[in-house]
Amino acid sequence: MLPPSVSFSAQFAAALANPSPLLRRFERLIAPVQDRGLEALARESQRLTRHHFGRTMRLFAPLYLSNECVNNCSYCGFSRDNGIFRVTLTVDQVVREARYLHDLGFRNVLLVAGEHPKFVSDGYLQECIDALKGFFPTIGIEVGPMEDDQYAEIVRHGAEGLVVYQETYHRETYQRLHTAGPKKNFDWRLDCPERAYAGGFRRIGIGALFGLAEWRHEALALAAHLEYLYKHCWKAQFTVAFPRMRPYAGNYQYEPDENLYLSDRALVQLVCAFRTCFPQVGIVLSTREPANFRDSLVHLGVTTMSAGARTEPGGYTGAGSDDLHLTVKGRRVELEQTTGCEKATEQFKIDDTRSPAEVAAMLRSKQIEPVWKDWDEAILATP
Repeated sequence: MLPPSVSFSAQFAAALANPSPLLRRFERLIAPVQDRGLEALARESQRLTRHHFGRTMRLFAPLYLSNECVNNCSYCGFSRDNGIFRVTLTVDQVVREARYLHDLGFRNVLLVAGEHPKFVSDGYLQECIDALKGFFPTIGIEVGPMEDDQYAEIVRHGAEGLVVYQETYHRETYQRLHTAGPKKNFDWRLDCPERAYAGGFRRIGIGALFGLAEWRHEALALAAHLEYLYKHCWKAQFTVAFPRMRPYAGNYQYEPDENLYLSDRALVQLVCAFRTCFPQVGIVLSTREPANFRDSLVHLGVTTMSAGARTEPGGYTGAGSDDLHLTVKGRRVELEQTTGCEKATEQFKIDDTRSPAEVAAMLRSKQIEPVWKDWDEAILATP
């Protein structure tokens, strides 16, 4: 693991105060631009995407294991003080969900869980990976940050991808939005990708949740983070994502702050700027975004899409619906009365509700090949 003196958190402020030539170029590309300039940027982004990725689009699905969490994050449906229906799937239930996704064609799955050591306990994630690796060649995780030796164990069990979003790179906003739990530690989360790299992950995804702070600051900080990782963790492959705030449990009437909002036009500009400055980075677009908008971006720089996603444990098959409960101050509280129709609460509302088959058909109609599988352990096998 890199010594703390050279970690990104130690260099973060300086990277923004004295940007590198690459970051200065990136800053120019996300500055206000007329339509003609944006069109030129989009053409260059399309050219670079075709050159480095061809006419392909990787497809994946999130698989939520648990919506238990010890953190209070004011923008998240899983926040510990939200009175939501919670559940942690058993390993057998995780397999049930996974086989459903496998039957739809997926070979790339992202295991997602809230951060709660009591419910998502030591060894649970490893058991889930052990149960899935026989039929999913690509397994990623999006869970609470860990130490590098813990990451090494996860890698030994068969995971090869990690996703961790900083949420917001604006330190003061971060402190205001995270009021309880280990996630309050800004620097610990900021250095998570480096610990994952030290643990052996070969794919690392970073991003920011746009809508929490001024979008150009977030974008520049995200670019600085990516530039650092390319220099110091150069054996890994990287992806970036720009999820925008969506309605969530506790705030289903969410309306974006017009001073912070990342518009459709600005998101197109952001995708193209990242592709131009980082030609080989993977760019992820989730089902948070509307179908028509997702369709319009498949030629402009996006290389990975989720499809048919559900953002609650058991969302695909109903697994775990017989064990719903509340959690109050870290303790399980049984529901007093149920109708039998309840389900675990989702993290946020999705917008693109098309099936995986419909998304794949859309891609093929645009002469883009949907890629369900792009990795197999046999690639590394010794002859």
